[in-house]
Amino acid sequence: MKRKSGYNPKRRFIAAISSSMREDIAQRVCYGGNPEHKRNPGDFGLTPPAQPRADKSLCDDIRLFSKVEAERLLKEGIRKGMVSQIYQNKDFPQNIWAVTADGSPVEAQLENAFSGVYHGYPMPDNDPFAEMVLLRWEESQ
Repeated sequence: MKRKSGYNPKRRFIAAISSSMREDIAQRVCYGGNPEHKRNPGDFGLTPPAQPRADKSLCDDIRLFSKVEAERLLKEGIRKGMVSQIYQNKDFPQNIWAVTADGSPVEAQLENAFSGVYHGYPMPDNDPFAEMVLLRWEESQ
């Protein structure tokens, strides 16, 4: 099977989502992590892969080593309405975006549509959607 290259051009923010719905989702999600995005596992409880894939962006590069911080960003992104228009199981958005304190855009992807577990990663500079994340985050301040 050939691996697709590039970024998903269909990513879009949801047009509108009520504050009560955002809070409900934020209360139910959690951050699981993915070892392919970690050089050093920090406190995520993950074992880095034996053969890491060179094409994966690393949380280490933006100094994101704490699971608590990753989950805080996940929930903050939801509360700011930075969620995708695509939902799985009608309960959880496929993607959630946030920006770290030092201005790095991050993207979280749904891993488990039944329990609301996500993993996230820094958005590469050449991802055209990263600029949209930065602009919308700034507007939500």
